[in-house]
Amino acid sequence: MKILLINNFHYIKGGSEAVYFNMARMFTAAGHSVVFFSCKDERNDTWGANDYFIQSNNSVNPLLGAMRYVYNGSAKRALERLVAAEKPDIAHIHLFWGGLSSSILGVLKRHNIPVVHTAHDYRMVCPAYTFRRPDGTVCEDCISGSYIHCLTNRCSKGRLSYSALMAAEAYFRRWFIRPAEAIDAFVFVSRFSYEQHLKAMPMLKDKPCIVAHNAIAPLPQSAMSEGMGDYYLYFGRLSAEKGLQTLIAAFNAMPHLRLKIVGEGDIAEQLKGLVTSPNIEFCGYQSGDTLRTTIKNCKAIIVPSEWYENNPMTIIEAQSAGIPAIGARIGGIPEIIESGKTGYLFTSKSVVELTDAVKAMESLSEAQYNDMSRCCREVAAEKFTEQALYPKIIELYNSLEHTI
Repeated sequence: MKILLINNFHYIKGGSEAVYFNMARMFTAAGHSVVFFSCKDERNDTWGANDYFIQSNNSVNPLLGAMRYVYNGSAKRALERLVAAEKPDIAHIHLFWGGLSSSILGVLKRHNIPVVHTAHDYRMVCPAYTFRRPDGTVCEDCISGSYIHCLTNRCSKGRLSYSALMAAEAYFRRWFIRPAEAIDAFVFVSRFSYEQHLKAMPMLKDKPCIVAHNAIAPLPQSAMSEGMGDYYLYFGRLSAEKGLQTLIAAFNAMPHLRLKIVGEGDIAEQLKGLVTSPNIEFCGYQSGDTLRTTIKNCKAIIVPSEWYENNPMTIIEAQSAGIPAIGARIGGIPEIIESGKTGYLFTSKSVVELTDAVKAMESLSEAQYNDMSRCCREVAAEKFTEQALYPKIIELYNSLEHTI
């Protein structure tokens, strides 16, 4: 089978890109042929990059970039050429709203290519994709299809211009594209995500849909936990919805415990200004072996999200290495942390409950911690491996009428 994988970015920008590349490796190892379609960028992985990639919206003038955000004619024309040359059997789309845009759906339908979409975020039902207002309030105002709320609430970075563009794009695709009709099958990476989309698009009940948690490639033995570490770890994007203010407040009150924060983002300096204790260390961006070493040597990772986090790759990566997770009870997080067995849950935004969860982790004996670590590895092996994901995806592909 020749599988066309589509994503706005062809480098590791976040969890969705990790899934995009992991799927490509999974399909290649199983004997399938993989073709990529994405945007040009100097950070792109060399694997699979081709002449059909288009300029990103950030590399053109702002007016053209805004137009392409809504409907990218350049992506449409480039994909038309790629499809004619490569003749893929199926297309699997990851992130494409606001970049490659919904313009690509018509091309795939004209060529009678089955289309599968993995919903990594909530862009189909929330223009700002986070179900979160700038003040941090969880919000579902747009789930009814009244996207004007994105504009009136200034949901994108608190800015009227960004919010207007996102609302306009959402209305355009609702009126002219109708993605729930244009896409043949959906993969949701959490049960929570599926239910949120179903609220807005009841027609999904009549579509092939599966819930399949993200998967990662097997970790080398060198990445596995070797016992109880002496610090806690957050790794990921430093942005407001990630709950880092709550995390820092909790560890300011526990100066005897170490916290490492790995990552970069637009509120990094603001967060550093909140620190009142030397036990909190900002480590900047890490990747590869350096990040694996940081993860394997921690006691637990903490995911203090304050938005409807979908299926955090950070938890999957940590549990695969035998590292427990302390996570906010929000979005899809409770689906992948079993409190008391693979980590602990706490109420999102609650400094008190996060502190209690850390204290519960601190109270574990070495033997109890090792049992939790072993449970993490067992759960990850059952749910978060390519061996678990591959049969589900292939079965979905084969369920589509026009698939080989």
